[in-house]
Amino acid sequence: MTDDIFLQGGRMPGHEGTFDVLMADGRIRAIVPSGIVSTPARSRALALDGRFFVPGLWDNHVHFTQWAAQGRRHDFSSWTASAADVLSRVASIAGTGTGAGAGAVGRAGGATLAPLIGFGLRDGLWDSALDRFGLDTVAGGRQVILISGDLHCCWLNSAALAHFGFDGHPTGVLREDDCFRVTGLVNDLSAEAGDELAAEAARVAASRGVVGIVDLEMADNLAVWRRRIGAGQRDLRVAAGIYAIHLDQAIEARMRTGDIVPKTGGLLSVGPFKVITDGSLNTRTAYCYDEYPGLEGQEGSRGMLTVAPDDLLALLERATAAGLVPAVHAIGDHANALALDVFERLGTGGRIEHAQLVAEADFSRFAAAGVTASVQPEHAMDDRDVADHFWVGRTDRAFALASLRASGASLLLGSDAPVAPLDPWVTMAAAVGRSRDQRPPWHPEQRIAAAEALAASANGTSLIGVGMPADLVVTDLDPLACSTDDLRKMPVSATFLAGRPTHLASWAAALA
Repeated sequence: MTDDIFLQGGRMPGHEGTFDVLMADGRIRAIVPSGIVSTPARSRALALDGRFFVPGLWDNHVHFTQWAAQGRRHDFSSWTASAADVLSRVASIAGTGTGAGAGAVGRAGGATLAPLIGFGLRDGLWDSALDRFGLDTVAGGRQVILISGDLHCCWLNSAALAHFGFDGHPTGVLREDDCFRVTGLVNDLSAEAGDELAAEAARVAASRGVVGIVDLEMADNLAVWRRRIGAGQRDLRVAAGIYAIHLDQAIEARMRTGDIVPKTGGLLSVGPFKVITDGSLNTRTAYCYDEYPGLEGQEGSRGMLTVAPDDLLALLERATAAGLVPAVHAIGDHANALALDVFERLGTGGRIEHAQLVAEADFSRFAAAGVTASVQPEHAMDDRDVADHFWVGRTDRAFALASLRASGASLLLGSDAPVAPLDPWVTMAAAVGRSRDQRPPWHPEQRIAAAEALAASANGTSLIGVGMPADLVVTDLDPLACSTDDLRKMPVSATFLAGRPTHLASWAAALA
């Protein structure tokens, strides 16, 4: 579609009256009170009838291929009250003769069995452990690969351990780098299969008002998205994250964060340089000052520091010298303090991904060092009970969005999908309400205002102005005035990327 689009009779949250918006050549060309001008020539009009328009939304932290693949895997998120629950679920699936994923792992009656891949497990509050031996008893001859909800741990039976090179592992419980190795191989779909899943996931994201993502999948993301966009995927802008394994390649190619990749229609840009320095809360590998209850005196009782500060500094110096903005994963309070130490020595700013537990003295250091907090509010809803147990006495500074904002830190919101849904309205509702499933708000003092959540989901601004890219979302409700329950389920009527519709509800079908 090459025609310009003239949106008529829409409302902007926080403003009186209705407005008309002209989108042309990928940008917003005019915003005027309704009725001032008639529909311009070459433009097609869309009557918003009082609906609201806001800037296009971004998810600032996703693992897109893993998110896209979820539909082909077994959801264990409602079956994780105990290890026994998980074994019962595995036995039920194995007994049906169906599986998820692909690949030969065994035979039953001459038929090849597919691996059983599950996701969404959370073992932080289990009263007993899950191991390879229990899984072997219910696997029915298949490989079993069960991935934790936080992506930092996985459980494999003996057949899967042998397949992935961990034959003889004492428990089958793999954490951090060993887990990442397995999930990377599990995610190694054919280009055709992965791209098909990604295309559908992008359409779904657009239907929720998403115009862009920061893809931090552990892969050569620039190559993956060049291929996808070259094959016709045009529903999302993508900032492609870079890991250490591809740093030399990026430096040699003179890639700089923010650069638009040629021949991608302006949709693909170079994202941040990602380094993971500790683990996660649910896996008890987030690096903390205090020991985890029940692990006192054991190795790793305070979590895992996976990159030493001097090594981190050396990596970030190389990356920033080449023009790459660093994004450092830090979840535990000690990991965050060490990351801030490095940023202060570096002197160039960047991002900390997650910032889930922060020492009181460290909140002000984010703004002082020019470090943006890239946070995922829905994690607080998933992890509140685990945090109350393992971070007891410290949860007033856990997922502390209000404290970060009050200290002057800039916030970016995201989902970490598939850890949480790739849905910015779910993300915003968690930030604004700190509640889900009719439970009382958890540390309501750490809520932020809806306008702040919207801005942090729109790359820093909730404003729409002439000359800006025509990335807009039309909603049926006012996101600054509706309840958090309604915010979580926000009806999205239309999404425009550079003035081009990527999602239209039935009332707007004439523009399709």
